[in-house]
Amino acid sequence: MNNETVQPERTYEKKIIDTPLRRQKPSQPLPDVFKDYLHYKRKYCQAPERTVNANRRVLGAFASYLKRHCIELQILRIEQIDDFLAGYLNGYSTATGRAYRGYLRGFLSYLFDERRLLSKDLAPLVTGPPLFAKSKPPTFLRREEIQKLFAGLGSSTASELRTAAMVHLGYMLGLRPCEIASLKLDDINFVKAELCLRSRKNNRPDRLPLPEAVIKAIAAYLIGGRPKSKHRALFLTLYSPYRPLSANAVGHHIRKRMRAAGLSGTAYWLRHTYAQNLLEAGASIYEVKEMLGHDCIESTKKYLHIHIEMMRKVLFDECL
Repeated sequence: MNNETVQPERTYEKKIIDTPLRRQKPSQPLPDVFKDYLHYKRKYCQAPERTVNANRRVLGAFASYLKRHCIELQILRIEQIDDFLAGYLNGYSTATGRAYRGYLRGFLSYLFDERRLLSKDLAPLVTGPPLFAKSKPPTFLRREEIQKLFAGLGSSTASELRTAAMVHLGYMLGLRPCEIASLKLDDINFVKAELCLRSRKNNRPDRLPLPEAVIKAIAAYLIGGRPKSKHRALFLTLYSPYRPLSANAVGHHIRKRMRAAGLSGTAYWLRHTYAQNLLEAGASIYEVKEMLGHDCIESTKKYLHIHIEMMRKVLFDECL
């Protein structure tokens, strides 16, 4: 009697269907325009190498799909993109599918805006299933929680100084972790009390005023916490070989500080709280849109649902 466990054959092993798209490796190197885009992401968008590699995997599969079906980029149609994504994303989680669609949207925007290879911008047409979680209002910190968070910020170690500067940027300027991670030394103008954001999700450079507390927190980190390095990134790792912090690392350190203060939240809670403070200070929804760097007003409207009282006041000019 054979005691070996017999594994059922997978459908693609029986040759009923092709090998899953995401397991297929391009038989040929990436076409030049694909390689140009990855160089563009690395040099001009300052994307970390891990993100570039993730883009390369998705775009490699897309290039193979186009070659297999003899599709030229100049005549690409949204139906063909949908067909590719249906096969490639099969079996992936919703979050992963959303990220991979984003990679493809970025490439399509590049083909339309930078290379003029497409007659129509197909990026906005690349959509996924509706995410019901988006209907939930953003989560923010109450006044007493903010006081607790800032009261716990230390200044005795390089790590504490670095975290304090990141928390100030997240709370007082509403910066995303990726925006904090992308900051360069040259982006800070202490004389004008101004911060230059070269890359935001709306693809427009932005200049924001630096509150005094933020200036002091950054200066304290530069003097007592930032290691000497040839890197121009503002936030670096603390041990040699020094390298810029990733967006994930920024989020981790802020979240760790919040946990230490007894708060169950993420770095994005600071951004949501910043939006809440703008609305309470009387800013219009359009002013909040510009300060947050949103590319469409629909993204900003979510912040009107932070609580019922504010929603009714802003939307209906009605007080409870």
